[in-house]
Amino acid sequence: MKDIRTYASYLVASYERVTGNAFKNEPLYLQKLLYFSQRESYVLSGKPLFDDDFEGWVNGPVIPYLWKYYKADKSVVRSDFSSLNDEERYVIDNTISQYGIYDAWYLRELSHKESSWLKSREGLGEFENGNRIIDKADIQNDASKVRQYDHIYDMYIDEFEDAD
Repeated sequence: MKDIRTYASYLVASYERVTGNAFKNEPLYLQKLLYFSQRESYVLSGKPLFDDDFEGWVNGPVIPYLWKYYKADKSVVRSDFSSLNDEERYVIDNTISQYGIYDAWYLRELSHKESSWLKSREGLGEFENGNRIIDKADIQNDASKVRQYDHIYDMYIDEFEDAD
């Protein structure tokens, strides 16, 4: 099992490579891109990218362990990500190609439309703290509503001539 910081570190490197910009030192941005990477993994492979759970916080899905680590360190996660396989890298690169153009607050708003996050917030006020785990099955359900995209060819999978 790989540490979530491994995925976060690759996500930062992918962001910088794909966009040509330095990664913004914002925990909210990192958390949202990781959430969309997890959902994208379900879209592309039907399985989670990583084992860590998100909780339904006020500003969207958050991995508490990573939030605490980031808060204590006050810097972007930088660790060795050589253990990631090609499929894991593809999922993250695909996510960055689709969502890396948006800022943290836009991604926050997108995550607030996800039924998985909404379900984790049931019974809570808009600004009330919550810590319910977002069920991976609910993220997978959200993923079933997403059109598959391929960043290498810059097109949706169903647009390929040989798509079923």
